[in-house]
Amino acid sequence: MKLMWKYTMRHKKLLFFNFLCVFGFIIIELGLPTLLGRMIDIGVKQKDFDYVKMMGLFMLAIVAVGITLNMLLTYFGAKLNTSIIIDIRDDMFENMQTYSHQEYEKLGVSSLITRTTNDAYQVMMFLGQFLRLGFMTPMMFAASLYMIMRESASLSKFVFFAIPFLLLGVIIIARISEPLSEKQQKNLDKINMILRENLSGLRVIRAFVNEKFEEKRFDDVNENYAASSTKLFKLVAVAQPGFYFLFNIIMVLVIWFGAKQIDLGQLEVGKLISFIEYVFHALFSFMLFASVFMMYPRAAVSANRIQEVLDTVTSISENPDGVKETATQGVIEFKNVTFAYPGATESPVIRDVSFTANPGETVAFIGSTGSGKSTLIQLIPRFYDTTKGDILIDGVNVKDYNLTALRQKIGFIPQKALLFTGTIRENMLFGKADATEEDLHYAAEVSQATEFISQKADGYDELLSEGGANFSGGQKQRLAIARAIIRRPAIYVFDDSFSALDYKTDANLRARLKKETTTSTVLIVAQRVSTIMQADKIVVLNEGDVVAIGTHRELLKSCEIYYDIASSQLSEEELA
Repeated sequence: MKLMWKYTMRHKKLLFFNFLCVFGFIIIELGLPTLLGRMIDIGVKQKDFDYVKMMGLFMLAIVAVGITLNMLLTYFGAKLNTSIIIDIRDDMFENMQTYSHQEYEKLGVSSLITRTTNDAYQVMMFLGQFLRLGFMTPMMFAASLYMIMRESASLSKFVFFAIPFLLLGVIIIARISEPLSEKQQKNLDKINMILRENLSGLRVIRAFVNEKFEEKRFDDVNENYAASSTKLFKLVAVAQPGFYFLFNIIMVLVIWFGAKQIDLGQLEVGKLISFIEYVFHALFSFMLFASVFMMYPRAAVSANRIQEVLDTVTSISENPDGVKETATQGVIEFKNVTFAYPGATESPVIRDVSFTANPGETVAFIGSTGSGKSTLIQLIPRFYDTTKGDILIDGVNVKDYNLTALRQKIGFIPQKALLFTGTIRENMLFGKADATEEDLHYAAEVSQATEFISQKADGYDELLSEGGANFSGGQKQRLAIARAIIRRPAIYVFDDSFSALDYKTDANLRARLKKETTTSTVLIVAQRVSTIMQADKIVVLNEGDVVAIGTHRELLKSCEIYYDIASSQLSEEELA
């Protein structure tokens, strides 16, 4: 409730109008039974039809005001509710943008999606009811009890007798529903995870004819979600008839004993009718509040999950006071760098790595799968932080940089060429928002993307579907490279970014990049030896250790691991 109240207090004006409408509506609702009782006891009983007419018109006017206030209450409640959820989702998204890879791995991408969508929706559903009924029903209940005592103290005992049973029922339901709600949301996380994996891996699933296996996997999780949901629905289904049963018993007792008091002349008909109306208001208000209260455990589970997202502090901060400018541009130095993923400090991915890369140099990394090549270069833009040792860029430790300034020095081309839904132009401008048309054409020409872009019907305004699925792997890689080139960074990092290119395009691209990056530092992770043969320095990795550093020719003679990799890919003439 703390989270919801904090966000509610951001909109005090809307909350004030919401409360004002609630207060006015309650006064009108509770005034009507009293007026009805007077109409019967004075007007009808004494056959004063002018009084009846006057009271009837007065009640109609009050009803009209009540309807207006109810409409305004609905409007202000909805406005306040949606404003709160907008703020929550904005803050969640903003905080998630600061997360490092470690936080995403800890919380899970599928879970973060669920928390931003479904959990926020659960909070919205609760607030929608609470802002309308949460204020109204307790006030209505309390005021109705006062009026019940005022109208007939002897009949009020039936209402007060029922209250402990009602409270006990609400508390029991709340305690049972909370763990069920938590289980339900966790199952929804799993549904989103499987669905996300299934849609992104659809081709692999079809290639291995594993549709039935995936269906079974999804069905199991879906059944678990349905089971916990069914238990919640059954709980509510049992609760409502139970409340109505008790409600009807009280009404029968009130009418029975009230009729006896009228027969004995101890109570007037009008007072009994108004008393019944107040009993109805009191019990119905309690039932409505109970329904809101029963929604609370589920909303509380969702609010706690949202709060976890908001409270999670990134392990790699922006460092606003960090270094933003340096005298040199592109000098990289690794000093005895060791890295292990969080929670696995006894099994480092890379160990004691040291090397230097200077502007104008191309430094390549090669090694067997799992040797730590991609992990190593992800430490440069601080996707992760080193466990031991230091990484210096232009003589400054990367941890001492302002994070934005550090990453603006780097043009990073990931292993998987991720493109965004939109046009080719928009994806290229992602690298530099203020790039000119000339910059676009130049970056496309260097990345060897001009030819296929010119063949598209809309050229640079050609639309990419989600993830660039309507483009080939080679086209996506070239666009990802163009996106980095357009910003003219001091450091280029290619994480196996040429793997989908044919040999001719690869050779043309590398030759063109050589001219483009004469003053930049280029780091390349590659599997193909032909891609890195011309590198100024090749770092050979094996199971996280640097086993050799040198040129292609030097390593062929001095490094057995490199020679084995090269001999499996190159001809005898190329090895000579």
